[in-house]
Amino acid sequence: MTIQLREIGGRLAALRDICGVAAEDFAAQCGITAELLGAYERGERDFSFSFLQNAAALLGVDVVELMSGETPRLSSCCVTKAGQGFAINRREAYDYCHLAFTFRNKKAEPFLVTVEPKPEGTAPTLHAHSGQEFNYLVEGALDFHHGDRTYRLETGDSVYFDAGIPHAMRAAGGTARFLAVVMD
Repeated sequence: MTIQLREIGGRLAALRDICGVAAEDFAAQCGITAELLGAYERGERDFSFSFLQNAAALLGVDVVELMSGETPRLSSCCVTKAGQGFAINRREAYDYCHLAFTFRNKKAEPFLVTVEPKPEGTAPTLHAHSGQEFNYLVEGALDFHHGDRTYRLETGDSVYFDAGIPHAMRAAGGTARFLAVVMD
């Protein structure tokens, strides 16, 4: 358990309490068990990004607020210089860099995602969330799992998909980087 997981879990529990939503109801709305929600809120389990996005939407906050505890500044334009996005490094093999973290009331969440290869034979962990997603492979190769299908993506390839269907990206060979734009 990391300090970051405990902090996010604490914010999640506090926001849920402020909104007056019972743990059982909130868990059901997020599509998880009350036991798993309790583990998340205590910082005992790592969160999938899809869960954080669903939870933030239900709580009426920006996903960056839930993850960082900071409210993005209201802006009508957000310029993110190379390497200066909001780093979100919480899940094994995935590093996210939020590219519009200061823009409030976004209609999309843009990320630069770096995926490290996993050992051969390790099954991908599929996640689902509301909305749609567009991914553009900037570097490397990925196996994109969507439902019961798998597609090989290489540099320059893109995919637009229903994010409500369980999905995952897995580096094929070396490290891969892709631009992910999540829209609700």
